Amino acid sequence: MKQGLSLRVSQHLALTPQLQQSIRLLQLSTLELSQEVDQMLDDNPFLEQGADESPREEFGLAQIDTPVRQDDIEAESATNSVADYAMETRASAETDNEVTPLSADDGQSWEGDGSATLAADDSEWGGDAKAHSNNLNGNEDADVTEMARTQISLQSHLHAQALALRLSAEDQAALRFLIESLNDDGYLEDSLLSLAQGLAGDDEEQVEQLVHHFTVALSLLQSLEPVGVGARDLAECLGLQLRALLAQAGSEPAQQAMKAVAQVALRICAQPMDLLARRDVKRLVQLCGASDAAVREAIAFIGRLEPKPGRRFCDVERNVVVPDVLVVKTGQGVQAKFRVRLNTDVMPRLRVHDIYANALKQHKGGGNDASSYAALQQRLQEARWFIKNIQQRFDTILRVSTAIVERQKSFFTHGELAMRPLVLREIADELGLHESTISRVTTAKYMATPFGTFELKYFFGSGLGTDSGGNASSTAVRALLKQFISAESETKPLSDNQLSEMLKEQGIECARRTVAKYREGLRIAPASLRKAL
Repeated sequence: MKQGLSLRVSQHLALTPQLQQSIRLLQLSTLELSQEVDQMLDDNPFLEQGADESPREEFGLAQIDTPVRQDDIEAESATNSVADYAMETRASAETDNEVTPLSADDGQSWEGDGSATLAADDSEWGGDAKAHSNNLNGNEDADVTEMARTQISLQSHLHAQALALRLSAEDQAALRFLIESLNDDGYLEDSLLSLAQGLAGDDEEQVEQLVHHFTVALSLLQSLEPVGVGARDLAECLGLQLRALLAQAGSEPAQQAMKAVAQVALRICAQPMDLLARRDVKRLVQLCGASDAAVREAIAFIGRLEPKPGRRFCDVERNVVVPDVLVVKTGQGVQAKFRVRLNTDVMPRLRVHDIYANALKQHKGGGNDASSYAALQQRLQEARWFIKNIQQRFDTILRVSTAIVERQKSFFTHGELAMRPLVLREIADELGLHESTISRVTTAKYMATPFGTFELKYFFGSGLGTDSGGNASSTAVRALLKQFISAESETKPLSDNQLSEMLKEQGIECARRTVAKYREGLRIAPASLRKAL
């Protein structure tokens, strides 16, 4: 083997910690960004929340219309081509494009000389945004009415009723166990035998005793409120509600009429549920021995029952969407304009801690303290870059949102029917950004408009061909389908084929299968289930 020296020239791209952080912050949602800010405030002593407004960075929102240099476009494009991979590995790996990995030193090095001198970018950024507040734990000013509205769980509601029953210790324990075994809808998904075997194992005698106690407890559970709780399937749930109505029916004519309908409904629930789902009236008439009119009335009566008894007790997490940008209309008619601005309520107010930064500046850091001084300098630089990256995140969101509003002016004037086709590439080419950057910006970011709050991705959609040679947005086609279906006859609903023909009359080429896909996406039932009995 012969040893030798060779010289090779190649280009390399390294993702610095600042760039990695910038990409990661860009794709975070508002809630995730708030959590990231809280974490950084806990970890970095040089970072604090500000209370007063101060001058912005030189590359802030005032510069959003500045043309992007070609060098920056090429660098941004090359960066995004490896950004996704770099975010997963937390460091660049060598690829076919010869991207060099970051060294151990690079992974801890934040660009800059680490000087502790206060600069303009150390000031607080975020405009009029409110300072972030933690949760209400320990807050004496917490809204008492809000805490009073805390929902009671289904299990707590049932346990409270069970306390009023005079039961033996065994039956009380069995009832409590069944209550805790209910799902969120109030159904008992597991059989009594499987529940008993889970407790007793292979002891058959004990399993038999547990099944007996569970059987007694189940009858007690199904007698509690809400009616239908403890059912094993939908048919049993509807049957419990119908039997309760029959037991409460009085002797008045109206009550007797309701009782007759409930009896037919009870016979329908004893049949396979797929017949009820398909509204197969002819088959149900044969099986139930009732007239056509009685079966139709009973099906309508069943539709007014509650298929999920525990639904009103379900503690559904209320996700309040906080918009990142706001669109405000100014002017009227043809003079109307739409102004886009950031929502200051979601913009964190951050700045470098003046006292700590000045103390570090005055410290010479010589002798044995040199390593500690260098580490503190690095944390100071890290705090500065975090502030800049957050500012750049909101600047990019504003630029993209402004471009979207310019492209979709018709939507903001006329609504969904006026939405035009738009793809990520169009916005990327207009702003000189990479397509993956636009994708990150439009994911989990929301815009408040005169027609409601929408995710930025909502304004992008493919196009369908028209007779005039142009394109119609898929969003506009969905809105048109909703309009057609809302105006249809209840006794003769429109089929997917009829909807396709109606779209063709409007000059939009849309196949029946595409109509079915859009209808399912809108959660609209097929014509057979929309038909009124």
